[in-house]
Amino acid sequence: MASLWRYVLAGLGLAALLAGILAAVYLTALQAPQRAEIARSKKTTNGLFVASFEPERGVIRQGELQSWLLTLRTGAGTPVEGAAITISGGMPQHRHGLPTSPQATDYLGDGCYRIDGVKFTMSGLWQLHFAISAAAGSDTVVFNVLL
Repeated sequence: MASLWRYVLAGLGLAALLAGILAAVYLTALQAPQRAEIARSKKTTNGLFVASFEPERGVIRQGELQSWLLTLRTGAGTPVEGAAITISGGMPQHRHGLPTSPQATDYLGDGCYRIDGVKFTMSGLWQLHFAISAAAGSDTVVFNVLL
């Protein structure tokens, strides 16, 4: 009977150890995205443009293809027209890219560009990297999206 209790106590100790490890991993994973800056409007890396990024329908939808709007202005507030925009990104914590290849498909006027083909397949921190070339020069901006 004494050896049975030893096995029970050893099993409980192992279960507690595994629960502690899983809790530490889970809490660490939860804290990282919360520290990410999730501004929807910011200056580009070199300050050539001010970029704003938002879902076209106002709501971020997980698992669906959607369109977003990227609005570009100069530092003086003038809309940026005729920009060439390339998009990349992914989930930095999972070390994988985007499941789609978003593209700037339409210029809507007043510095606003439609970005089609955006899809977020799971919850977590996503990043979208924009490389922008226009008459004022070339610059980049990264937007964090937290689902």
